[in-house]
Amino acid sequence: MSFEPLPPSGAPAQVFFDRREMDQILRVYGRMVAQGEWRDYAMLGGKDAAEFAVFRRSGDAPAYRIEKRPSLQTRQGQWAVIGEGGQILRRGRELAQVLRVFDARRFQVVE
Repeated sequence: MSFEPLPPSGAPAQVFFDRREMDQILRVYGRMVAQGEWRDYAMLGGKDAAEFAVFRRSGDAPAYRIEKRPSLQTRQGQWAVIGEGGQILRRGRELAQVLRVFDARRFQVVE
């Protein structure tokens, strides 16, 4: 039997992405970098949520934020993609389903 180590008393547990989640996120990030849409990223782990922010240019505000908030798993889902203005573009329980919001942005109208 294996046990998860408990944080020291008074210290909150950190929320962050595991390896599989990072693989899915970085796959989308790499595709968007190859298309010239994104240039930089930042990651942040915290007490309540973990965030992967992507930028069009370094120094700008994040264009999108991919957020993991485990406390919402049983309600609307722990994953969310948040747009530049703070609007939630997609929320769900499965990361792959939430990341599909970027698939719709792959196609451009050509005249």
